[in-house]
Amino acid sequence: MGYIPRLKQEYKDRVMSALTEEFGYKNVMQVPKLQKIVISKGVGAAVSDKKLIDYAIDEVTKISGQKAIATISKKDVATFKLRRGMPIGVKVTLRGEKMYEFLDRLVTSALPRVRDFNGIKANGFDGRGNYNLGITEQIIFPEINIDKVNKISGMDITFVTDADTDKEAKSLLTELGVPFKKN
Repeated sequence: MGYIPRLKQEYKDRVMSALTEEFGYKNVMQVPKLQKIVISKGVGAAVSDKKLIDYAIDEVTKISGQKAIATISKKDVATFKLRRGMPIGVKVTLRGEKMYEFLDRLVTSALPRVRDFNGIKANGFDGRGNYNLGITEQIIFPEINIDKVNKISGMDITFVTDADTDKEAKSLLTELGVPFKKN
């Protein structure tokens, strides 16, 4: 048998039974699962400097452990000097073992490095069981060398679950170790 990430094993061993007990699921297939994590970063200054996209791809690739791709604009916007087809952002979608590895690194090493960290806000749910988290500085990740960063920028992390409600999704993420603020 191959390598199984720590959080994936914990999900199977402890989280499934805890969620079944809390919500009274009759079948293990009803227990919500984390389907994917999407990391995206907008690089608005890339309109004037094309090298910024390469830096952003490199940073997001280091953070996620998977090759990131550039996102391109869909419209022309004259006020921003933006043309259709220009690269304006970076994204990567993590699934399976890399997803659990990233979540483990985010919860155990990156989020505790945030200055004055008291937990993340619980109001980022979209009503369908997905959670959006904004990070203001990419230097909280240990993979990023602070001396080689040319500009401090933020990114968005989206946790996509197959939960039916936000309450179920919050319970799932809390059981997986995501530190939400106490109300």
